[in-house]
Amino acid sequence: MKKITLFSDGSALGNPGPGGFGTILKFGANEKIIVGSEAHTTNNRMELLGVIEGLKALNEPCMVDIISDSSYVIKGINEWLSAWIKRDFAKVKNPDLWRLYIEVSVTHKVNGIWVRGHNGHVENERCDKLARDAAEKIKELTRGKNE
Repeated sequence: MKKITLFSDGSALGNPGPGGFGTILKFGANEKIIVGSEAHTTNNRMELLGVIEGLKALNEPCMVDIISDSSYVIKGINEWLSAWIKRDFAKVKNPDLWRLYIEVSVTHKVNGIWVRGHNGHVENERCDKLARDAAEKIKELTRGKNE
């Protein structure tokens, strides 16, 4: 099984508001960057969607270290998910995305690793910039439509 490192961050301007995510997949010296955005979303949705889109980009089962500054995402993956599944996501925010996460992660061995945000972690800082830039871009693209 290939060992992949998935770095991801999300951003929302307003929360809810325009949002974006930035994800970097690393395998040895190879790197793939994935960005996306939504016109009206939350920070937590973008944090989780970045991880989902990163996992979707993998073509085979892998060992994946997910590195994020989102306690919501990392604790969700490592601690809370099994209990949420048992209660069919009752009173859980973003059940649609958590169900999608389960679907795209099932073939992988996933380990969530939390890092402190804005603390000099190179890939986390890069993902943060990608996410903010994507959020700003969708904000500009939708500005005329919402006024």
